Amino acid sequence: MRKSLLTLFAFLSFLNIYAQKYELGKVTVAELQEKECPNDPTAAAAILFSKGEVKFVFNKNEGEFGIVNSVKIKIKIYKKEGYSWANKAVRYYLGNNITESVTFDEAVTYNLVDGKIEKTKLKSDGVFDEKVNRYFNRKKIAMPNVKEGSVIEYEYILHTNSIGSMRDWDFQSSIPVNYSEYTTYVPEYYVYNTNTKGYIFPKIAVLKLPKSIKFSEMQRNDGAGMMVGQSSTYVQSEINYEETKTTYVAENLPAMKEEGFVNNIDNYTASVVQELQLIKYPNRPLKTYSTDWKSVAKRIYDYDDFGGELNKTSYFEGDINTLIKGLSTNDEKIASIFEYVKSTVKWNNLYSYSCDDGVKKAYKEKSGNVAEINLMLTAMLRFAGVEANPVLVSTRDNGIALFPSRTAFDYVIAAVETPEGKILLDATEKYSLPNVLPLRDLNWIGRLIRKDGTSDEVDLMPKTLSKEVSNLSILLKNDGSAIGKIRRQYTDHEALEFRQKNIVTTKDIYLEELENKNNAIEISNYTRENDLDLLKPIVESFEFKDHKDVEIINGKIYMSPLLFLAPKENPFKQEVREYPVDFGYPFQNKSNIIIEIPDGYVVESMPVAMNIAIPENKGSFKYVIANTGNKIQVIITKEINTPIASVDFYAALKAFYQQMIDKQIEKIVLKKI
Repeated sequence: MRKSLLTLFAFLSFLNIYAQKYELGKVTVAELQEKECPNDPTAAAAILFSKGEVKFVFNKNEGEFGIVNSVKIKIKIYKKEGYSWANKAVRYYLGNNITESVTFDEAVTYNLVDGKIEKTKLKSDGVFDEKVNRYFNRKKIAMPNVKEGSVIEYEYILHTNSIGSMRDWDFQSSIPVNYSEYTTYVPEYYVYNTNTKGYIFPKIAVLKLPKSIKFSEMQRNDGAGMMVGQSSTYVQSEINYEETKTTYVAENLPAMKEEGFVNNIDNYTASVVQELQLIKYPNRPLKTYSTDWKSVAKRIYDYDDFGGELNKTSYFEGDINTLIKGLSTNDEKIASIFEYVKSTVKWNNLYSYSCDDGVKKAYKEKSGNVAEINLMLTAMLRFAGVEANPVLVSTRDNGIALFPSRTAFDYVIAAVETPEGKILLDATEKYSLPNVLPLRDLNWIGRLIRKDGTSDEVDLMPKTLSKEVSNLSILLKNDGSAIGKIRRQYTDHEALEFRQKNIVTTKDIYLEELENKNNAIEISNYTRENDLDLLKPIVESFEFKDHKDVEIINGKIYMSPLLFLAPKENPFKQEVREYPVDFGYPFQNKSNIIIEIPDGYVVESMPVAMNIAIPENKGSFKYVIANTGNKIQVIITKEINTPIASVDFYAALKAFYQQMIDKQIEKIVLKKI
């Protein structure tokens, strides 16, 4: 008893220190008068407080617990750019024996009018229900009468009968957060894996609470089968259990600001992530769920809409037998089947590691989701005698799969295991090649699952340099203009991204965009090779006229060797960075430049050579320049040898990029003879 009282006292002390009365309806004149966020004057809005609460409520009719998740939030709008924070959307699930609903309440906009607080309540015409896809809807609100200086607040409540995964709680956001509190009340029957992510850790307090469930049960008076006219009585019964109350509090949280080369800022946002590990009802065997990655993978493989779909082969056997007839090597079979699936079944842009309508229907209708296409590919490869298995992936938009969880994944690809290593395949992308996956897949680690239930981590990040090589010939004119030719070649991921972005674009639109992003040069005689021949590099060539990138000052000509291709700014702007730099894939950009000097001019000065590197061979930059007669030859090579660089390299990367930029904008100076 003494221990319980001490625990309660410690918990209440925690709340007194960290959990002031942050409640809706307590807007002050001072809050409305505030012109800028004290902790971040650049912020367009700030979250004054956010409070989340998760309670398990027993449904006597169903005989099961459900979850009621309530969120209260209060936001200050400082600038017009912050108006988007007056809109909120909450997603909820449909179907598959899961019942969810969302309601909004206490939604009010506050403004200061003639020194008095004016309240505008949200009306029904500001609430919308929107279908996302076959699995999800979302409830949306648009707050009324929002202005610069407004304070808005609302509460939403999510009811769900699914206890498998609580919603993640984010303490941080893209705007500053003054105070964030999250509380869960979990019955002793459920054990969750609880993990925090990000670089700011909340204060945590835990309290054990006695709870009970009361029932009214009908009892027959004679204890036997009842006859007409016999009486019965209702007897109260009670189940006692323990509930764990856990409160997380964080204060004065800075905004999560986007910067160059971040795959998904949510990966590094201070959050609590929870996943059901096991259920331990009295007098029943333990029921385990997500305990580690191997058990998660095996559980997913055992689903009918995953492993069950892999076992179906009758719908394609005849076609595949015809396709691989005469092919003797696995490489030939892989290439043939991979290309066949890409060209036969179109991706419907739906993400999932489980099938919607099944592989047979997708094959018949020539359209399917990610799982239907790549599980089909896996099954076809197996049928052809190739050792192929599915690989679970969390896409970049979904975030890094940091903790064991069935919901950590949202995608599946195929892998072929060979003595030389794994060949990764994604047939949803028509421009992809073996081991050249679309960028959405390149998200650290995947999980390969075999038929026997074993699984392995799979490194999804490429190791081969994807290349962009440009050859420029430039003829300088003594009037300050330049004409020339460019031939650019793209390989691997550089080629994939080029094809994704540009092949479907009309030539006129593409050339207009190309001219505009290159300082309004004039382009002519444009050609492109190997658009659809994926085994060859894609090559584009064009002639250009440049009237803006060469200067004549006091009779001297000044020009950067790269002209309009010279970089403009350093993508790394923050002084300190707390999350890794994600380039997506290692790459090389190389420019071979030959400049012809106009008659009557000679070189007065030109940049000196440079050779720099990032520690541990993360990257390098070489700048070689030489002048012979009326020709200047420049070779510029930039290499980034790692797809991901840890924060330890940020300062070196930032300095490296700045040195590269400074060097590439240095001028060649020509003077008259």
